[in-house]
Amino acid sequence: MKKTFSDITILIDIDDTIEDLLAAWCKWLNDLYGLNVKPDEVTDWDVARFFPTLTKEQVFEPLHTDHFWKTVEPKDEAVKYVKQLIDDGFNVYLCTTTDYRNVKPKYEYIILKHFPFISWRQVIVAGRKQMIKADFLIDDGVHNHEGGDYIKILVSAPHNRGYDAKANGMVRSENWKFTYDTVISLAKKIIGVE
Repeated sequence: MKKTFSDITILIDIDDTIEDLLAAWCKWLNDLYGLNVKPDEVTDWDVARFFPTLTKEQVFEPLHTDHFWKTVEPKDEAVKYVKQLIDDGFNVYLCTTTDYRNVKPKYEYIILKHFPFISWRQVIVAGRKQMIKADFLIDDGVHNHEGGDYIKILVSAPHNRGYDAKANGMVRSENWKFTYDTVISLAKKIIGVE
């Protein structure tokens, strides 16, 4: 039987992949503590390093505040292209390694609000994404790609700019249009349509 897009599973990360967590996080901390840290300056996974005058508890406190999640906005064109992937027939799942305390507010204030076409059944919380069987992973976290048995699309972020995606078997994406076009092109090869 000939394969179609409906035979292809795509995992999509949430934070800093479909929504702009880092921008909201920096703004929140800057406003609260009178700082001026720009998202582009956060060039490492450990956000606390870039707020040296704050304790780790102060830096991570917003992530455990429901009101904070109301301030997080989608990435440019993420809504459009995630919906298009679903409309094209792909099996799309959002996959996050978020702290368990963040699941409910993230779902209510980001997914239901901005991605209402994603059902709860399409959300996976996993500490190790490499354990999930999928054809693609779209994610900004290098550690989620390494060792995974899927096509790896690395979403560019300040913390992964210095990482050599190509040398490590990943496609680097700067925007959602490129991500979408890459998935379509590679998916056509998987199903044997060129």
